[in-house]
Amino acid sequence: MKVLFVGDIVGAPGRTAFARVVPDMKRSGKADLVVANAENVAGGKGLTAPLAEELFANGADVLTLGDHAWNRRELAGTIDMEPRILRPANFAPNCPGKGWLTLDADTGQSVTVVNLVGRVFMSNYDCPFRAIDAILARPAALGRVILVDFHAEATSEKVAMSRYLDGRVSALVGTHTHVQTSDEAVLPHGTAYLTDLGMTGPKDSIIGCEADPILQAFLTGMPARFHVASNTITLEGALVDVDEGTGRARGITRVRQNAD
Repeated sequence: MKVLFVGDIVGAPGRTAFARVVPDMKRSGKADLVVANAENVAGGKGLTAPLAEELFANGADVLTLGDHAWNRRELAGTIDMEPRILRPANFAPNCPGKGWLTLDADTGQSVTVVNLVGRVFMSNYDCPFRAIDAILARPAALGRVILVDFHAEATSEKVAMSRYLDGRVSALVGTHTHVQTSDEAVLPHGTAYLTDLGMTGPKDSIIGCEADPILQAFLTGMPARFHVASNTITLEGALVDVDEGTGRARGITRVRQNAD
């Protein structure tokens, strides 16, 4: 099974890049399943139901979120009706939505996708390590292939999670920083890992936004209104090859494709 993970999709440019790259990858057989981080889809922060449907129509199978999950509050009223949209599993237990999903891929294999959020330099979320333990303690409800999007700031927290889950999940990829890392590897016990998938959106930017307002904020210490940039749109992410029989990864390759 070939799984395409797509890094944080930022605004309309990110949605355009997704629409130009992903459908062809699915039609050509380069990707059997697509998991995309969508927490920055709506104007750079949050997700709405219509924009989620646009991504599903263009080939997304599962959308994951992160710390901006509720920036578009209307999503809270619809997320329970769309199981393919995941919010982090270690959000407070009574919040809308759920943090994991088991679905049947086009290959016929049952696949579980889990969304987690980090705590280091982030907010006061529940423990992601205990949250994933609770999910993995239910093997009868899970597919053999288990995929995790860990939306976290600190590289140390992501690396720690990768070692904690090595051999227990098929792939663990990081999102959130919008900067693609180069440490892709299959870990000793068969888990594919990449610290951060990067960003799907305008590369001629500061992590997706126009540079000048951000530079002024750094130089003056004054608040500024940030706007999504528009130039040099690129899809970033990773392709993971998973052995459906064992659930172990056979390989992981970074993806960076210009979509202008």
